[in-house]
Amino acid sequence: MTKYEYEAEKWNGARVKGRIEAKTQMEVRVRVKNMGYKCLSVTESTDGFGKTAGNISLSLKEKIDFTQTFLTLNKAGLPIIESLIFIEKDAASRAVRMMAQEIKKQIIAGYTLSDTISKYPDVFGHVYIGLAKAGEDSGEIDKTFERLISLLQKQGNIKGKVISALTYPAFVVLLAIAVVLVMLMFVFPAFKDMFDQQGKKLPAITQFCIDSGEFLKDKWMVIPLAIAAMIISGIYLLRWPPSRRKIDELLLQIPLIADLVKAAAFSNFMTVLQIAYDAGIPILECLYLSKTTLSNSVMNDAINISIKKMQSGAHLSEALKASNLFPKMILFMVSTGEQSGRLGELMTQSVMYIDQQLDLIIDTLGKLVEPVLLIFIGVIVCFLALSLYLPLFQSYSVS
Repeated sequence: MTKYEYEAEKWNGARVKGRIEAKTQMEVRVRVKNMGYKCLSVTESTDGFGKTAGNISLSLKEKIDFTQTFLTLNKAGLPIIESLIFIEKDAASRAVRMMAQEIKKQIIAGYTLSDTISKYPDVFGHVYIGLAKAGEDSGEIDKTFERLISLLQKQGNIKGKVISALTYPAFVVLLAIAVVLVMLMFVFPAFKDMFDQQGKKLPAITQFCIDSGEFLKDKWMVIPLAIAAMIISGIYLLRWPPSRRKIDELLLQIPLIADLVKAAAFSNFMTVLQIAYDAGIPILECLYLSKTTLSNSVMNDAINISIKKMQSGAHLSEALKASNLFPKMILFMVSTGEQSGRLGELMTQSVMYIDQQLDLIIDTLGKLVEPVLLIFIGVIVCFLALSLYLPLFQSYSVS
């Protein structure tokens, strides 16, 4: 992969510069066009910019810390360079310190803050870069960074809610697997001699458990290898586009899971749309920025339909409706906002509505998971108990 620098023109004539890692210049032009810009020039990067920062990866918490500290220092009246020097020296995270050092070097070399950040799309993301550019162009960098902090915290909250909803069932499933392995490898082999002394043919499920336990005890290396194979296969399937699309399609077809995926995606999408609109970014560009928050390829394709609709002159509500993706309540709020001239306010209300729906879905999922897990554990316990005690019941009945 080669690093290229491009210069492009927005729909309103404003010039933007950026940096993309790609295989060919043609790929860069296509990606710039997909961002909604008119590509003017593409050149291979020769200044070595970003080589050190290319290995830096900021977590969501680190991005929040960096943005919050920078905003606080900027509000205190410190120049950008001094603020970055402070972060470079005193930030708790090594990655944040290195990032501040790289940004400081480029600003000293004559780059603006937004141009410098735009060189690292893999670190900050297109939404962060777009909002920072809008804030710098409008002279409202403080308000823009406040919006960014709000956005990052919102994304962190959504991520935390989804993870918390999945942590308990995942823990129970892993614990059940561990118990089954212990029973198969240590408990059933201990009863094998007693079963053999009976001189009778064992029930099928008992024989299966004993054979499985002996195999796992003798070939215990199969367990870590199987776990590693499952993890590697899962990562590959998630990264390979055809399988990833099938997974995305499946997630949108499973009851309740589909509601959770959609609600989380809508919350991020509408939050970015509202924040970008309040920052003064043109509505079409707001839609492009919001689209980058969608990780589901099926939903991403649906938003492409909305973008094409807006490019042909449709209003935002009409464009969103064309995707056949958004709930009627959101479409109604956006349409009302356009007609009344209060689009920003109604988008804020729609974000609040989606967040309420997301909380309800997570609560419902949590309540539904508990009985499902009880049934799952009950089936496992029943299977193991029958496997262990069926031979004993048979011997008692014969005697």
